[in-house]
Amino acid sequence: MILREPPGQPEHGRGLIDLHLHTTASDGRCTPRELVDRASAAGLTVLAVTDHDTTAAFAETTVHAAAAGIEAISGIEVTAVYDGRDVHVLGYFVSTTDAALQDFLVAQRAARVQRVEAIGARLADLGYPVDLTSTLEQARLEPVKAIGRPQVARAMVAAGHVASIQEAFDRWLGRDGRAFVPRAGASPGSVIDVIHEAGGLASLAHPGRTLIDEQLEPLRDAGLDALEVFHSDHTPSQVTHYAAVAAALDLLCTGGSDFHGDPARALAPGSATLPADQWNRLLAARDRHA
Repeated sequence: MILREPPGQPEHGRGLIDLHLHTTASDGRCTPRELVDRASAAGLTVLAVTDHDTTAAFAETTVHAAAAGIEAISGIEVTAVYDGRDVHVLGYFVSTTDAALQDFLVAQRAARVQRVEAIGARLADLGYPVDLTSTLEQARLEPVKAIGRPQVARAMVAAGHVASIQEAFDRWLGRDGRAFVPRAGASPGSVIDVIHEAGGLASLAHPGRTLIDEQLEPLRDAGLDALEVFHSDHTPSQVTHYAAVAAALDLLCTGGSDFHGDPARALAPGSATLPADQWNRLLAARDRHA
């Protein structure tokens, strides 16, 4: 694959397409209105909010996006579990009113609350207590929103236990961290089925971070539609690699910044985007599956 633009950038004059953005409905820092304002300032023409295990921000985002002249498509980032690890599966064009999808997401969010509680208890046992009261209260009052480890990391920063969210994950909350609590949940194949049943297309998020290349062909056989080739964490060589893998497996490509609004990261909507030709392929696949 020859890249004529920086990784994830469409050709000039075709707009910017960012299909991986987060809001306060999960672990993002921006409300839907704030996210759309940033997206508009960045020049986005198409966006997808892909909050973790919730579609709660879709309706509000769509209203603000339309007012800003931006096309908003439905999206979600669902957490699956493979070999004790989190595997994130992006869903696009899903019906946000699909009852089976929403029932599944209720269980996903309940498991997130239990995990946050378990991590908080483990940190306290280790002598590093954090105040998760507001986070857990939010989950109780607004059950359509999803909580997770990023909120714990922010609480660790507030408590002075770590200097940054990245340090919290590196030392405490990541897979090898002392306070890591494994997730119990659905398999990637089951998540793909849920997305398909809701009318969507399924893409494996940031494969260069997840690093389960040996599972890509089995996931394709299980119905995976795409790989997130273009991502803000992917190096140019990873973009080239996963573009080639997607072509070899006859998978579509998706892409986006994975913007959360973290002030510690110099990342904006549109930091990584999907090229226009790949967006057109995605739209064609949507139409075939409609």
